[in-house]
Amino acid sequence: MLYRLCTYHDLTPGQNRQLRDLQVHPEQIAFCGDIESALYSLPAQPVAGVKGFVMLSDEVPVAFLLLKREPLLAHWAEPQSATLHALQVDKRVQGQGVGKQCLQLLAQQLNQHWPDIHQIMLSVSPFNASALAFYLSQGWVESGEAYRGERRLIRSLACSQPARHAC
Repeated sequence: MLYRLCTYHDLTPGQNRQLRDLQVHPEQIAFCGDIESALYSLPAQPVAGVKGFVMLSDEVPVAFLLLKREPLLAHWAEPQSATLHALQVDKRVQGQGVGKQCLQLLAQQLNQHWPDIHQIMLSVSPFNASALAFYLSQGWVESGEAYRGERRLIRSLACSQPARHAC
């Protein structure tokens, strides 16, 4: 399979329709919402502080995520960070490394679109054990509370660059 991460606004009309068929497992909806709620939070026209990204597998959408930066940065995030929201991997391809590949390609996209961003942050419910374990296994580091008991995780973009080893 050939994976590619592109911006939401670069999708073809057919890919946009396919994206709307993305489904997460019902028990995950409480944590990440569904694709309609994720797309609802994405402005119709590009805005400087928010970007939607879509993982394509052989040009078919299999995952979606939303990134925010200043001036739309979450109150719990550090300056020069982007925050990750609504990562959704289609339930039909979960467990096949799509989420891992998505996060790896995301660092390259950030370098291209927002080169001044040095780290990615997210908040995750302590009750979402599978997501917490997944992010920690991908090199994210817990850094306290984001808000209302949610755990704040950080991933340095230097960790995603092959030439760097001090992560």
